[in-house]
Amino acid sequence: MDIESLREYCLSLPLTTEDSAFGEGILLFRVGGRIFGCLSLDGDDYFALKCNPEYAIELRETHEEIDGAYHWNKKYWNQLRLSGSLPDELIKSLIRHSYSEVVKKLTKRMRTEHPEITEIHGEA
Repeated sequence: MDIESLREYCLSLPLTTEDSAFGEGILLFRVGGRIFGCLSLDGDDYFALKCNPEYAIELRETHEEIDGAYHWNKKYWNQLRLSGSLPDELIKSLIRHSYSEVVKKLTKRMRTEHPEITEIHGEA
């Protein structure tokens, strides 16, 4: 999956915003102000996503393109090497999973006022 397709997919999720709070070489995707994805634009082709801890370990053991995310809490964050052989559908599923993990932590008020954010399913 190329960077532009990945960006478009992330931005297609309800209430997703993007910014470069960590510098111009890093693109962050947020829902409700909380980060669910961190994409390096500096040519190292890594994309960090939040993940359920048990699932994170399973993914690392199953796919050589997935590791604990550099500079993130490795218990909750994986990094995907985009130049590997991960299928686009798996990457999209992991993006939805990350989004859902973040939405779970949003306030009840935010989830109630924006029911569309809780309608993202298809967690891997």
